[in-house]
Amino acid sequence: MYLGVEIGGTKLQVGLGDGGGKLRALWRGTVVPEEGRAGICQQLQKTIPQLLAQAGVTVSQLHCAGIGFGGPTDDTTQTVITSHQIAGWDRFPLAAWLRDLLGGVPTVLCNDADVAGLAEAMYGAGRGLSPLFYMTIGSGIGGGLILDGTIYRGVGQGAAEIGHVPVNPQGEELEALASGWGLAAQARRRLEQGEPSLLTEMVQGEWQRLTGRQVTEAAQRGDALAQSVWNAALDALAFAVDLIIRLLCPRRIVIGGGVSLLGEECLFKPLRQRVEARVFPPFRGLTDIVPAQLGEEVVVHGAIALARQHWEKARSRA
Repeated sequence: MYLGVEIGGTKLQVGLGDGGGKLRALWRGTVVPEEGRAGICQQLQKTIPQLLAQAGVTVSQLHCAGIGFGGPTDDTTQTVITSHQIAGWDRFPLAAWLRDLLGGVPTVLCNDADVAGLAEAMYGAGRGLSPLFYMTIGSGIGGGLILDGTIYRGVGQGAAEIGHVPVNPQGEELEALASGWGLAAQARRRLEQGEPSLLTEMVQGEWQRLTGRQVTEAAQRGDALAQSVWNAALDALAFAVDLIIRLLCPRRIVIGGGVSLLGEECLFKPLRQRVEARVFPPFRGLTDIVPAQLGEEVVVHGAIALARQHWEKARSRA
């Protein structure tokens, strides 16, 4: 049995599974950013023993635990490098902390987008395909490259950070244009300059309350400002996807995260059209672009898959 943990900027999840793509138990909670790292650790200290007890699993039955963390991590030291959303994580030895909480159960740590990509490669939309590139488009944008069922991690502190690629002459990064917070920020800036939009009515003039979901909703309702912001996001995404194909030419690009739930007509069809218009001609038709399959549990599935890989590798060396 394996334990998988997701620590994000807004979401906290813990799951149990056998590493075959099925969850035996799952707990989902909400992060309180104001409580920082200490608050998240306290939640895990309380939740993990309860989940094990409810599932009828003892700590001694756990082979390994895996963590998908919402920020850069260091493979060698198994520490968090930093979090861009929650205070207190800088250089924190998270794998060692969870190992101690579990009484010595081996624990492995990695970035959340990387482990989500691993999950989709093993159990989801990328099963049996390599290379696979996974992109999550939600409150932020992350990426993961999976080669023959293994996460590509560069020199050990991450890779495939597609959300931080500049996508226009102004040097704006993809995340600033196409993530949930990026969509909201782009629309808010234009509202504050006096452009008319039904978004003003949707948030009753309180522009700081604006969300990316409201921007895409207004775009679907025909609002000109929102459509302009969304089209700019699609152009930026197409630029980034074209770059992925030119550099890596993966067999498939899987897109997950909250923004991906906009579906075929709003996201995938116009994105594919834009990519087709600009893709490197010799690579045209070699990479397909599809939605993820594993939903909100994708990082938990990936953390469990990573834990299983870590345990099996250690056992083969023994």
